[in-house]
Order: sequence, then C-alpha cells, then structure tokens
Amino acid sequence: MRNPLSKRVVIAEDEAIIRLDLREMLEDEGYEVVAETGRGDEAVELVAEHAPDLCIFDIKMPGMDGLTAARHVSTDRQAAVVILTAFSQRHLIEQARDAGVLSYLVKPFQREELVSAIEVALGRFEEMCQLEETVRELEGQLEVRKVVDRAKGRLIDNHGMSEQDAFAFIQQTAMSGRSTMLEVANRVIDGLLEP
Repeated sequence: MRNPLSKRVVIAEDEAIIRLDLREMLEDEGYEVVAETGRGDEAVELVAEHAPDLCIFDIKMPGMDGLTAARHVSTDRQAAVVILTAFSQRHLIEQARDAGVLSYLVKPFQREELVSAIEVALGRFEEMCQLEETVRELEGQLEVRKVVDRAKGRLIDNHGMSEQDAFAFIQQTAMSGRSTMLEVANRVIDGLLEP
C-alpha cells in the first residue's frame, strides 16, 4: 500500500545501471518511483500520465535531451525537476536554470547529495506554486476592486451618493443578500440594482 506522504518520482536516465541505482536509492529513502525510462520524449509522456511530484532527468538522452524534457514539464508546473549530468560546466547550469530545473546533480553522486538535491527542488517547487497562487488571488482581488470602483462611480453619478456611502451600500447589500461584493457591483453596473 502506498504511503500518502511519500513523494512520487519519474526517472529518465539512459544508462540502465544508473537508473537502477537511482530507483534503489530513492525507494530506500521513502520515495515512490512511479515510472522510469531511458528516453526524454517518453519521460515527458510519463510525467503527464503519472503526475509525479518530482522528475529526475539525465541531461543527455535519446529522443529528447533532459533540458528540453525539463522545459516541457516546467512550463505547465507539472512537477519539480532535478537534472543529472556528468558535466558541471557553467553554461549547462545556466541552460538548466532557464529550462525550469530546480536542482542540479553531477554524476557520480552520493545518496546524501541526491536527497539534498531532491529536497531543494521540492522546496523551490512548492514556493513557486504558492507564489503563483498568491498572484492569482491578488489578480482576482484587483479585478473585484475595479468592478466595485465602477459600481461606486455609477452610484455617485446617478444617485449623488458619496464614495463612502456608495461603498457601504454595495457592502451591506452583499452581506444582507448573502452574495459577494462582485455580484452586487455587477448588478449595479448593469442597472439591475439601485439604492
């Protein structure tokens, strides 16, 4: 039976022995490997199919390289991505960052390095998702404020109300009618509600 707290992982590494070692290390550390492949193009499909929390991609693979696969996964915020590579050149690290990779691991690596890279990637991914949610909430609040301001303007222009009274009307109507200020403001703007 699956542990609901364990993180789900897709591995994409073209060297079978490294892939096997990765799987073993991950499972020993309590992660659940839900799929694995040796090809980058298949990795993208497996991520879409299994909805993992984390992807570990080798940088050089047939079908599609790990950076391109990472870009596909990161664009839609499907999962956190860790890149494995035998190279630690600065330009590769920059390309990985630009592809949405959240952590980078140079082969050969120790178990502790793998776990650290995974935890960094998962932490960054969670922060990014929370920030995006906050931005969506703020955009929604801004949209409500714009509509309420338009409704206040209509009440001020058509009924000679002060700004404070117009706001109070919208707020009290929403509270007494068990609706939102946005709904009330839209009714005022559409001419369906007057004081």
